[in-house]
Amino acid sequence: MNRRFVVLAILISLTVPAFVRTQGQTGVAPASSQDSGAPVAQQPGGIDSQGIRNYLLGPGDTLDVRVFGQPDLNAIVEVDSDGNISSLPFLEAPVPARCRTEKEVQKEIAKAYAKYLKNPQVSVRIGERKSRQPATVFGAVRQPTRVQMQRKVRLNELMAVSGGFTERASGTIEILHTEPVMCPGPGDEKLAKFDGDQLPREIVKIADLKSGKQEANPIIRPGDYITVTEAEPIYIIGSVNAPQGIYLRDQLTLSRALAMVGGARKEAKISDVHVYRQKPGATDQELIHIDYNKIKKNEVPDFFLQAFDVIEVPEAGLFSSGRIVPTLMSAVTGSMTSMLSNGGTSIANRVIY
Repeated sequence: MNRRFVVLAILISLTVPAFVRTQGQTGVAPASSQDSGAPVAQQPGGIDSQGIRNYLLGPGDTLDVRVFGQPDLNAIVEVDSDGNISSLPFLEAPVPARCRTEKEVQKEIAKAYAKYLKNPQVSVRIGERKSRQPATVFGAVRQPTRVQMQRKVRLNELMAVSGGFTERASGTIEILHTEPVMCPGPGDEKLAKFDGDQLPREIVKIADLKSGKQEANPIIRPGDYITVTEAEPIYIIGSVNAPQGIYLRDQLTLSRALAMVGGARKEAKISDVHVYRQKPGATDQELIHIDYNKIKKNEVPDFFLQAFDVIEVPEAGLFSSGRIVPTLMSAVTGSMTSMLSNGGTSIANRVIY
């Protein structure tokens, strides 16, 4: 009895340290920027593991196959380009794996081994998920990133992972599909192949996405390139409160552009605003005269701007109808101030008794 106790004590002493070391190596790692969900530039990152139980296998995925009580049959296998598993010991026929779950493949392998074993107990676990290409987000976003696709992901999720839009966003998002859908669902069979040489693409308006329109929040496929288009500049100079270059957003008008730079100054000649526009395929510019007064009075429609337009708000003459009163008032006020400051002592001393 004492001998058995000694043997048991020795086994426990050898097992516990090994167990502790294993737990230390395979336990939960400390939280990092990747674990917190922050996207890492230049590296694919997953959004989360939600829906991963329904993951459908594809070429490139690896599986850890184990048969209870038969260590010679254990193997780590890869789904080949045809979507099959063809490297399992003693199995002549390949096991179909494409667009199947790990549980479905597990049943198929157990059925195949039942020809050689009585009631085989098979375990199948996914080792690496490599069949889906990451989706790439770039353009006018705060953090361009690549996201590993392991479940169905919608556009608004990718925009959140990328930190949202920058001030350079023009108002549209272009989605370029580079891969056919590997495992199409009911009604999506046409997405499983491309017709023609041109890659399909979608254009989504940012305003529609923000307003919650369902058609503006499509499902993103593995391998998609999502470009938030960057706005081209326009330039506003002359008699405005803050002359500067601004970005041309969707349907930008002259009224909105002037409001973005603080509006026209009091001495501005808004009845003849100049817009210099580059002619397509030419080096010279077209000069367009716009009466902004009529736009403000709703007598004519607002003027839509184009990329690289130069808007010049000229200054009215000193004696124009818009400046004559301020000019005279300024002159009178300046004269009175000068006379009082320079001759105040002399006037005070000339007193008649």
